[in-house]
Amino acid sequence: MALSLPLLSVQNTVKAQNRNYIDESIYENLPFEMPKVQQPVFPDYTVNITDFGAKGDGIMLNTQAINDAIKAVNTKGGGKVIIPEGLWLTGPIVLLSNVNLYTEKNALVLFTADFEAYPIIKTSFEGLDTHRCQSPISALGAENIAITGQGVFDGSGDSWRPVKKDKMTAGQWSNLVNSGGVVDKSGSIWYPTAGALKGAMATKEFNNPSDIKSEEEWNEIRPWLRPVLLSIVKSKKVLLDGVTFKNSPSWCLHPLSCEHVTIQNVRVFNPWYSQNGDALDLESCKNALIINNIFDAGDDAICIKSGKDADGRKRGEPCQNVIVKDNTVLHGHGGFVVGSEMSGGVKNVYVTNCTFLGTDVGLRFKSTRGRGGVVESIYISNINMIDIPHEALLFDLYYGGKAAGEETENDLANRMKSSIPPVTEETPAFRNIHISNITGKGIGRAMFFNGLPEMPIRNVHVKDVVITDAKQGIVISQAENVSIENVKIETKGATLQVKNAKDLKINGKAYNNSADKAQNLDL
Repeated sequence: MALSLPLLSVQNTVKAQNRNYIDESIYENLPFEMPKVQQPVFPDYTVNITDFGAKGDGIMLNTQAINDAIKAVNTKGGGKVIIPEGLWLTGPIVLLSNVNLYTEKNALVLFTADFEAYPIIKTSFEGLDTHRCQSPISALGAENIAITGQGVFDGSGDSWRPVKKDKMTAGQWSNLVNSGGVVDKSGSIWYPTAGALKGAMATKEFNNPSDIKSEEEWNEIRPWLRPVLLSIVKSKKVLLDGVTFKNSPSWCLHPLSCEHVTIQNVRVFNPWYSQNGDALDLESCKNALIINNIFDAGDDAICIKSGKDADGRKRGEPCQNVIVKDNTVLHGHGGFVVGSEMSGGVKNVYVTNCTFLGTDVGLRFKSTRGRGGVVESIYISNINMIDIPHEALLFDLYYGGKAAGEETENDLANRMKSSIPPVTEETPAFRNIHISNITGKGIGRAMFFNGLPEMPIRNVHVKDVVITDAKQGIVISQAENVSIENVKIETKGATLQVKNAKDLKINGKAYNNSADKAQNLDL
């Protein structure tokens, strides 16, 4: 007699056997059309890195053994490369098509702190075409690739990153300085080597050095050219599932110009002081799922990008068709973030059921003049957040490259005093954004809309929001057709400040203020 199992039991069995199982109900009732994200499938062929001479003793450098195993499986037509339990010291790992790099429980992959192990390559970083060191994990033009299992990848980021004095206790700073490296003239930033400091001094904007031409000069500043931990470029059917990534030199996970990307059940941990320690930067990707992950970052946590300024506009690849669901952020400059590198555009993004615990900002949208690009068709719902020192919801089109709270009032005032330029391809636009069911407690400022006079923030609709224990309420500047409905804010400060706003509607009341001076109003 055949045994008949309940349907739910059968589904759970399938999930257990196939970790990249995707509940297709995730596509139901989406506010935009998007195809189902394709998952990689691998042949039933397996090798172990120990078959290629790898040793998990934390001493032997296993770069060649791991890459030889990947090449062998790729040549065979695809399958699984197993990294078993052990401490595996290695240099850069390059993923190839049809390979699933599977880490067993208690497998720890530690990337060497030897800068010379990472060749300097042409790549894209922070939205610009530049030179950086090769990433510890990379793939270029691959298809059907995965990193799965229960193991840990550690990027040895502390050996690469500069550290700001004001992010350390006195004891921590003293120990860091005494460990070696150099400190800049101001005594405020520690660098791991003199070459890293020289690279910083050659950098005029963000982290991309200028006027470095010869191979000798590039080699000298190699420690400044911090790689992202995982760089997947122009690849299709990419899966990250179950593993832990930590201690990245700069950004941690960076899929760029990829299609059909799934990141689920992943954990990312970077120290809170880690410079540029973003958890996930999904850039110019199409059709992506970000599901059931935990992020603890030194910079932005879940960030959507599409290139910066002229380089991003020339690439012309928007980040689009993205579902972000059931994620938890423990720390970061922003929980969910769009920008500031969004010059290729961002559209069709659905964010739901996420929790932010102590991020600097909850929902963070940022850009500035010169970027260009359009951010539109963003849908966010069911977000819970606590202990947010700055904004629960922030739109800032005067972003100056600093974290929330680092910019002074003079920084903002000086930028806003500049003459109003005409609208061109360099003018960023944020519009058609829908946000609902937001609950927050312990918030610095409930909401801040800070648009450009030549390009106000337009068509933003916020509803069903409860913010308690807030220091400030809502501040709106340079916005048009904004509706905020069924909003409750408990604050000791001003509840609502409005200036240069048109067609503003809050809890059923219409507001218009074309003056530069803010009006203090009640909700």
